[in-house]
Amino acid sequence: MPKFAKFKAAAVQAAPCFLDTPATMQKVGKLVREAASAGASIVVFPEVFVSGYPYWNWLKNPLDGSAWFQRLYFSAIDVPGPEVEELCRLSRDNNIHIAIGVNERGAKSVGTIYNTNLLFSPEKGLINRQRKLVPTFAEKLSWTAGDAHGLRVSETEIGPIGMLACGENTNTLARFALLAEGELLHIANFVAFPFVSSYDMPSAIKTRIGAHSFEGKVFSIVACSAMSPEIVDAIASNDEERERMSGSPNAFSAIFNPHGVIISDPLVDVEGITYADIDLAECIAPKQYHDILGHYNRFDIFSLQINRTEQSPIRYIGDATEPSGVGASEHETAPAAIPAQ
Repeated sequence: MPKFAKFKAAAVQAAPCFLDTPATMQKVGKLVREAASAGASIVVFPEVFVSGYPYWNWLKNPLDGSAWFQRLYFSAIDVPGPEVEELCRLSRDNNIHIAIGVNERGAKSVGTIYNTNLLFSPEKGLINRQRKLVPTFAEKLSWTAGDAHGLRVSETEIGPIGMLACGENTNTLARFALLAEGELLHIANFVAFPFVSSYDMPSAIKTRIGAHSFEGKVFSIVACSAMSPEIVDAIASNDEERERMSGSPNAFSAIFNPHGVIISDPLVDVEGITYADIDLAECIAPKQYHDILGHYNRFDIFSLQINRTEQSPIRYIGDATEPSGVGASEHETAPAAIPAQ
C-alpha cells in the first residue's frame, strides 16, 4: 500500500536578483532555511528563479535582444554544476525537499538555454530535471524546447511528485501524463506577468491549477515570481516600457487541495512564503466520484503515448565514436541521481 504522508508545504513568491546567479543563490539559501525553520518538508520556488525571466522578449524588437540573450546565457547554470551541488547541500542540511526553476545551459551548443525545473530530496539529492516542453510565445526567442525525459513522477519520502512550468499547466496531455503515473503532489511554478491588460495572472493560475487539482484529486503547490523595481529598472528603457512592466495583478502563489480549493494564504504581487498542511490520504475519497485514471475513464477508447527519448543533436551508430574534444551526450552527463527510466 502507498504511504500517505502528512507534512507542511511552502511556496515562495519572490523576485530573483536579476541575472545575478551568485546573489540569487544566496537568496535561495535564506528562503530555504526560513521554510525549513517553519517546519516545511518541501519548499517550491518560482519558474526560472535562478536567475531571471527574459522579459525583454515581450518589450523590445527581437533584433535588440542579442545582448540580453548573452547575459541570460552567462547567468544560466550547468546541470550538473556548482549551483546544483549547493542546492543538494541545502536540501540535505535543512532536511527539506526543494523544487526550483532555473535557466539551464545546454551541453552541446552555446545557443541553447532550457527553462528547467529541478527537484531535490534530502536523502537522494537531485532526483529529477524537467525541461519545459514548449516555450510560450515570445519565450521561444530565448529557450529551446525540452523533451519528455523528465516528464515523470518522482517517488519521494513525502509522496509522488510531478512538476510543470507555467503554461505547461495548460497542456492537458502533459498534466494527464503526470496523473497517470500516480502523481499526488503537483508542483506548478510561474513568473510574474504584467504585460497584457486583459490577462489577469492570478485568475489564470487559479483556473488551471484548481482544475488540475480537481480533475486529478491531487494537492498542488503554486510558486510565482514577483516583479521587483530592480527588474523594471534593468530592462525598461523608456516610460512606455516601464508602464507595461507595471501591470497589476501579475503574480499569485498558493496551495490547493484535491477539491481545487485554496488552503493557504494566497500571495498576490508581494514577496513572501505561504504554507499549508497536507495529508495525502485526502486524495482518496474524492476519487470515488471521478477517478480519471480508473473507473471514470475508457482506455479501450482513449490512449496516450509518450516518447521519453532524451533528444540530442547527434547520435552515433555501431562503432562510430565522437570526434576528439567533443564531450559526452547530455544523457551521459545527466546527474547520476536522476533515474534513466
